[in-house]
Amino acid sequence: MSRRCEICGKRALTGNSISRRGLAKKKGGVGKKTTGITKRKFYPNLQPKKIFSQGKVKKILVCTKCIKSGKVPITPRKKAAVSQAE
Repeated sequence: MSRRCEICGKRALTGNSISRRGLAKKKGGVGKKTTGITKRKFYPNLQPKKIFSQGKVKKILVCTKCIKSGKVPITPRKKAAVSQAE
């Protein structure tokens, strides 16, 4: 399964991780110095959700933004067994 939202297509983005040393000028230092730059990835917050499609329950990966906005159809739960007390 790819790390991609199956509703909006959100996926990992690339960026840089910047290492710095020194004390900031406003704190009395001579300024921050960059000591290294390495590549990194920003992953979306994907959650596995069960959806009901074409008569079957299916598991998909969905980002939290789609879940909050209501783009994910809610799967109906099975009805609980009738209690034995009756």
